[in-house]
Amino acid sequence: MTMSDLAVEVHALAKAYGGIPAVDGIDLQVQRGECFALLGPNGAGKTTAIEILEGYRARDSGDALVLGHDPGRPTGTWRSRIGIVLQTATDNAELNVHEVVSHFAHYYPSPRDPESVIEAVGLSEKRKTRTRNLSGGQRRRLDVALGIIGRPELLFLDEPTTGFDPEARRDFWELIRRLRADGTTILLTTHYLEEAEHLADRVAVIADGRVVAEGAPSSLGGREAGDAVVSWRTPDGVQTSRTAEPTRLVSELAAQYGGEIPELTVRRPSLEDVYLALVGRPVESPSDQGSVGEL
Repeated sequence: MTMSDLAVEVHALAKAYGGIPAVDGIDLQVQRGECFALLGPNGAGKTTAIEILEGYRARDSGDALVLGHDPGRPTGTWRSRIGIVLQTATDNAELNVHEVVSHFAHYYPSPRDPESVIEAVGLSEKRKTRTRNLSGGQRRRLDVALGIIGRPELLFLDEPTTGFDPEARRDFWELIRRLRADGTTILLTTHYLEEAEHLADRVAVIADGRVVAEGAPSSLGGREAGDAVVSWRTPDGVQTSRTAEPTRLVSELAAQYGGEIPELTVRRPSLEDVYLALVGRPVESPSDQGSVGEL
């Protein structure tokens, strides 16, 4: 892999507050054009790491390059190449949606068409509504619009679908897939493991400021090689067996039952199973509301 293949390169990145490490020597590489997800419980260090890479927070030590530039020395040209969707909603309370998006478009050398972006995030019917009159989910969609208006090479998404209902979240996923297909690199943090599984080429799990696992969602933490849990119903109730050879067991059961196995299920470790084993904490469940439209 050459330097030009990397959108983000981090080595031994560290940041502490009051002597307590928030980011404790992490290494990361994000390839250009991929969607990379950071997972971890609240307080794990995800947001601190992202803010360092966005140029908003100084690191204590370590090396970082974002689009070939040190984020600790941000320039206007470099900032125009990245897009950011922060956790907190935008202000501009007295401006309407169209005014806010159009205003931000002027900050970039080659912005997207504001009307197309407003439609993409599902705010066409609210284009003349003042920001202060938007719901929480609608304000979140406006944040997304401002993140993508500048045609960023690299898009930071910090828990972007918090406040979206399930249908809206899936519409947003389609938007992200189209951005990625256009060559945009996506760096995503999310508490929704299904979101990471659907969108990310690779994921890294952060716990206590350190990367504890990294890989494709399908193979994270040895997930693809984990034992399967096979269950079926007998006259005495549901029977369960954990096995590394589920096909062999199912074949034996099929022979025993003459073909059809009552209430058969075969379950491999899910991403949630692996995540919980890695961090030892429950998955967060943000509330759901709002909707997103098409690009």
